[in-house]
Amino acid sequence: MATVSPTAAPRVSLGMAEAMKRDFGLSAEGVETRLAQEERARGAEVVARKLYGSAYAGSWFDPATGKLAVAVAGAAAADRTGLDVTVVPVAHSYAQLDAAKTAIDRQAGRAAPEGVNGWYVDVRTNAVVVTVNRNKVDTAVKAFLEQAEAVHEAVRVVEEDHSPVPYADVVGGWPYWINNAGRCSIGFAVYGGFVTAGHCGTTGSQATDQNGALYGYFAGSTFPYYDYAWVRTVAGVNLWGYMEGYDGYWYYVRGSAQVPVGSGVCRSGSTTGMWCNYIQARGQTVNYPQGVVYNLTRTNVCAQPGDSGGSWLSSNQAQGVTSGGSGNCSTGGTTYYQEVNPILSAYGLSLILS
Repeated sequence: MATVSPTAAPRVSLGMAEAMKRDFGLSAEGVETRLAQEERARGAEVVARKLYGSAYAGSWFDPATGKLAVAVAGAAAADRTGLDVTVVPVAHSYAQLDAAKTAIDRQAGRAAPEGVNGWYVDVRTNAVVVTVNRNKVDTAVKAFLEQAEAVHEAVRVVEEDHSPVPYADVVGGWPYWINNAGRCSIGFAVYGGFVTAGHCGTTGSQATDQNGALYGYFAGSTFPYYDYAWVRTVAGVNLWGYMEGYDGYWYYVRGSAQVPVGSGVCRSGSTTGMWCNYIQARGQTVNYPQGVVYNLTRTNVCAQPGDSGGSWLSSNQAQGVTSGGSGNCSTGGTTYYQEVNPILSAYGLSLILS
């Protein structure tokens, strides 16, 4: 029988606690409880994924129960884990859904019709969701959807009011300027420099601070397909393992453990400041005007142009860097981030921690 030990709330800065109180409608005690619950769910997800094996169909944190919900396909759905989780019987395993999503990835190649926003595995509904802009549905979009729906019975279409775009000209953590022109945001400090979004600059591009002082140069950059990059800084640049909240606080970065779908996540950007909300899906394919980008995380956190490249934290764990989205912080929106661990792995980097 597998168990997960009782977990205390991870230590976070006062600023992040205040942002969670504001955006989640929690008291100070509620923030402490939520952080402990999400930390416990993160550990339970690792155990559940291994225990259920091929029957595992995804999992998510459920704020209503304070527990991890685990979707399980077939006869294995009985809760025999001994974990304090909610087991949800479903028809399709995660492997089956992911295979369907991958088939749509192959169908799209490097680009899909303009009105197709993206597609992802929605573990809560046990489906592959294809999102489209209802104002841009034409013959090409209809043909794409018809082919996608034929891939698997779990594929369904959801209409949206807007299309995603990269948030290229602004900031997330501290701002930096690319070739003395467009602005973006520092994601996280790493040994030797910092990570950010790939659409912010190409390899060799110059990065400077708001006073024109040289930060360094893009040592690697990928966009589209993925949306990540890193800047190698020059001698004399001080690198700190924190995230700027634009609210008078710096936020701890203690690691990069990825949290379950449904967990709270907070984003910082110099355009809009600190905003928190929930992770809706992992591994989404997004169709930007510049081309398809794979393996982004979907959230209902707002962002606006200028927040690109900026930092995402869940409690004190780095989650990713801002890619793009739709909507704004007046009416709400959808924002995607590139997870940080694949960036570190691609370039052989390590986070600088608080």
